[in-house]
Amino acid sequence: MDEVTFRVFRGEPDADGEPFGQMVDYTVALDEGMVVLDVIHRIQAEQAPDLSCRWNCKAGKCGSCSAEVNGKPKLMCMTRMEDVLEEAPDGEPVLVKPMQAFPLTKDLVTDSSWAYDTDRRITPISGPEEFDWEFRQEEADRLQEFRSCIECMLCVNTCHVLREHQMFDEFAGPRFFVRLAGLEMHPLDTESRIPEIKDDFGIGYCNITKCCTEVCPAGINITDNAIIPLKERVVTEFYDPLVMLARKLRSD
Repeated sequence: MDEVTFRVFRGEPDADGEPFGQMVDYTVALDEGMVVLDVIHRIQAEQAPDLSCRWNCKAGKCGSCSAEVNGKPKLMCMTRMEDVLEEAPDGEPVLVKPMQAFPLTKDLVTDSSWAYDTDRRITPISGPEEFDWEFRQEEADRLQEFRSCIECMLCVNTCHVLREHQMFDEFAGPRFFVRLAGLEMHPLDTESRIPEIKDDFGIGYCNITKCCTEVCPAGINITDNAIIPLKERVVTEFYDPLVMLARKLRSD
């Protein structure tokens, strides 16, 4: 049974709310097939029962156990130790830190309540009063990709607008552009959220680096299938000269 050293962040916010703590080493015996979350649980069971870590399903479906493993945003329950060790330099410890974009709560747990507040700002779906809605299968298939989001917030954690510039009040972030795209592309939805997407949710701040797509554990093509189509709708609504002319003629 191999042993590996895990270097885990331990700490809490200081009096000013800033992260305060240190990286602590734990040497752990590995079993075959373990994932990072298994190792964290073994550390809790054998060495540090007060180590805080959020998790729930251990099946990649709840999005709770998000963290940074060797600097990469990951779901700990879906990150196999054999893959981590294959990528890590020989003899180096495995680094596990909380998500850096969100305020620290304790150890590996962060405060993502911003996500719930942002979710409430979005106008929900509005369609026919009777719920016997019918639309084509290809329309349903297009929306299904967006519905596979597990709200792990790894895309938010890697987005430079939020992680580095902390523009949480001005920018909805990739997770919520996925939700907005699912609503805007629904064939029976009657709401138009394009003005809010432009002004309140700040889609113009996204410069399409595709880092959010790269870290999505659900495989959602966030950039190409959600953000870019929303940007195109904003451009059509506010900057297309023909649309602007037609709007002016209607108002006259």
